[in-house]
This record gives sequence, C-alpha cells and structure tokens, in this order.
Amino acid sequence: MSLPVLIIAANDDWPTDRVVTELTDRGVEVFRMDAADFPQRVSLAARLDGDDAWAGELATAHRAVDLSRVGAVYYRAPGAFQFPDGMTGPEERFAAAQARAGLGGVLSALDCRWVNHPTFMARAEYKPVQLDAARSRGLRIPPTLITNRPEAVREFAAAMPGPVVCKPVASPVLIEDGQLKAVYTRRLAKEDLLDLRGIETTAHLFQAWVDKSHEVRLTVVGRRMFATEIHAGSDAAHEDWRSDYGSLTYTATGIPDDVQFGMRRLMDRLHLTYGAADFIVDPSGQWWFLEVNPCGQWDWIQGATGQPIAAAIADELQGVS
Repeated sequence: MSLPVLIIAANDDWPTDRVVTELTDRGVEVFRMDAADFPQRVSLAARLDGDDAWAGELATAHRAVDLSRVGAVYYRAPGAFQFPDGMTGPEERFAAAQARAGLGGVLSALDCRWVNHPTFMARAEYKPVQLDAARSRGLRIPPTLITNRPEAVREFAAAMPGPVVCKPVASPVLIEDGQLKAVYTRRLAKEDLLDLRGIETTAHLFQAWVDKSHEVRLTVVGRRMFATEIHAGSDAAHEDWRSDYGSLTYTATGIPDDVQFGMRRLMDRLHLTYGAADFIVDPSGQWWFLEVNPCGQWDWIQGATGQPIAAAIADELQGVS
C-alpha cells in the first residue's frame, strides 16, 4: 500500500485538483491543506525525541494524517496564514512568524519526496541565480543586465548589436486599486533610451532581444520533459506571449539533446523536481533559456496538447519512474 501524499496548495488552485484526482483514482491516500487553513481549520501536534524523527499529525475536523507516514509532499503556492478576528497588526505578524517557523519548520523537516521543497523553491525563484546556473550548465542565455543606473542601461544597449528588452526581475504581477495588473516584457525603442527617469527607483532587468521563430514552454517533472511550441498570433504576443493568450497556438515538440542535458543539470543544480522553463527558439533553431519557474502553470499546456503532466506529477509523488 502506498504512503500518504501531503498536498499543500491554495484551496482554489484547480491544477492541483487534477493531481488530487489522479492520485485518488490510483487509490493513494491524499491529505490536502492550505496554509491559510492554519491555525483555524488545521491543527498540528508534532513531537521529536532522541530516537525518532518528527512524528504526530496534521488534522482537520474530519480527517488527519500521520506525519511519520507521509511519503511525499506536493507544495504549490499556498495562501497566507489566517488568524482569528480581533488580533492587532503586530499580533498577527508575530503569530504568522510563529506559524511559519512552527508548522513550516516541521513540514520542511519531513524526509520524503518533495515537488518542490520550499527551501529550494525560494532560492530558485531568484532570476539572477537561475540565469547564472543555466549559463554554467551549458544553456544559452541572452546577454543580461540588472541595474538601477540609467547610464548602465545606455552602455549596455550601445554594446548590443540589436534591440534591448526590459522585463521584471521578479513576479510581473501586482495588485493596484483592487485590480490585478501585469508588467510585460517590452522592447525598447531608441527614444526610450533618451529618457530613463524612474530606472533609479528599483532593480530592472534588461536583455538583448533574440529574434524569434517561436517560443517553447518546457515542463520538467523529475526526469521527464514535455516541450510545447508557443506560436504568437499578434505583435503583442510576439513581444511577450503572456500579453495575448487568445492569439496563441500550441504544438507538442521534441527537445534538442543539448537542451535536455543542460536542463537536467540545471534542475539538479537548483534541487528542483518540477519546473516550467521558457525558451526562445531563433530562426536558426537555437534555443535560448529565459527562466524556469519552480511553481509555473502547466494545466493549460496539458489541455492544449494532451501531454500527461498531471500523471507525471502523480508518478513523481509516488516514486514511479
């Protein structure tokens, strides 16, 4: 009988629903929780002594899981801890720090399969880290500058043979006035370089523009890889495909041997089991690495191509090769 799988994800994360369904259809015991459920709807009792690792249980009003029996953890963007009404701001911040160190610490100590372990996810989310790791593992990357100095941008642009793009260093999403907004990759025109006011306010990432035949989303699950060509159907999508999903078409594709080798080395270097990597494929067929997201979306790719990504994640959690 397989060991239980602990799933830690936002309650409304529907791609995770597919993984839960895949596991339960296989007869695997699943305990799903959101960090937002702790401490009001999920309780923790964990004990450590000189002879055994952390033991005890996570429990809701209806079910529980024995921590010593957890065989794997699927960790995917859970919500923030939620505390009872009436606490002051300082009290909530203190309680959140205790919850993160207590619940998060116990769970992070579990010696089992992880997809992905939050410690490694946190480091891998730094784009400068993954770009350097990709370069050192043989993947081709565009020349890159991170700066808050306008003069450095002009010097970088002058050294490039073609255009330069500006993009966020971290998540491109923000909430303003209650609305979800996104900052997309933008190709700079010559006139943009004449007025760079605002660059000094924070870090910005600039890269040499790579001429595109198309782009590829390469989804990695353990030792398996699923590659999908993304073809832009508009000028906006050609610059950043996330800006116009409606114009995109998708085709499953093969992966060059050198890219497969480099991605395996990169995933090993970052200690990631799952990653959603983005590449540009230029007109000569060369693949250029842009980033790998340790919590990247995959469900819409599975829906568009039929690639069995949910099944691959379930296999990884079960230890099935």
